[in-house]
Amino acid sequence: MSKLKRILVTGGAGFLGSHLCERLVSEGHDVICVDNFFTSQKSNVVHLIGNPNFELIRHDITLPLFLEVDEIYNLACPAAPGHYQYNPVKTMKTSLAGSINMLGLAKRCRAKILQASTSEVYGDPEIHPQKESYRGYVNPIGPRACYDEGKRAAEALFMDYWRMHKMPIRIVRIFNTYGPRMHPYDGRVVSNFIRQTLCKEPITIFGNGDQTRSFCYRDDLIEAIIRMMNNTNDFIGPVNIGNPVEFTINELAEMVVEITGEKLKFIKKPLPTDDPKQRQPDITLAKENLNWEPKIMLREGLEKTINWFKSIDFEQFRPPTPLY
Repeated sequence: MSKLKRILVTGGAGFLGSHLCERLVSEGHDVICVDNFFTSQKSNVVHLIGNPNFELIRHDITLPLFLEVDEIYNLACPAAPGHYQYNPVKTMKTSLAGSINMLGLAKRCRAKILQASTSEVYGDPEIHPQKESYRGYVNPIGPRACYDEGKRAAEALFMDYWRMHKMPIRIVRIFNTYGPRMHPYDGRVVSNFIRQTLCKEPITIFGNGDQTRSFCYRDDLIEAIIRMMNNTNDFIGPVNIGNPVEFTINELAEMVVEITGEKLKFIKKPLPTDDPKQRQPDITLAKENLNWEPKIMLREGLEKTINWFKSIDFEQFRPPTPLY
């Protein structure tokens, strides 16, 4: 049995953070969930409240935080374009000031710290699929830069702390992930398609729908993150975490419609600025270093996600930012 640890999860009430907290609590660890509830909600972790090894703190990591912990999973940051573009300065501060605060906390506590980075560091890639060695094709002054460049700068900070202070860091680059507890109004393509279909609204497709994404189910993603944190070799990353099976947006829409049995019309809108045309991870490093690859294929994951969406009341979810 592994040693029980005191673990801090920032962004712990979010879509992925809440599942990570749930997994760590079930393993018996002392888990501290920190969240400012901008794009998350307490309902994601309400079932954990009352557990003697779970604590919930409302806090914004752009401000200093003083705790005693053994490990830190730094997941805090709006991740959907509509959310991170709503307050781009705040988004950049979360990646920069938040990382500085969490790295400082880890340094003082001598804690291991994992940064949840993103496939967005590759921008609109010219290399396909994307390897960790690819440096990206990012517009540093575009509307997505607050997130893309913020995450790239956070990775630089983590590497500098590793080089200067020999801190035990880990960096994962998360590709498109989906599953139960996605915010129905987060603006991401999976939640948009499911919500629009269940509400019998026209399905919105940006561009011609031929752009591609690779969708990883949340359980596979959480397993990879925990394996990365717990690996005892010298591998610190960055490592791509995602499903290498590629789908077009049109194929995703058709699969959602087929599973729900609805027949709806599709509305085409212009592709947003700097929206990547292709996104597919090369997960060779994850296979070699973590003995990990996703197990749940898209159709199975969508069925689970759609069933969860059917179980919730959309009226209980407030859109964190205006709908576009």
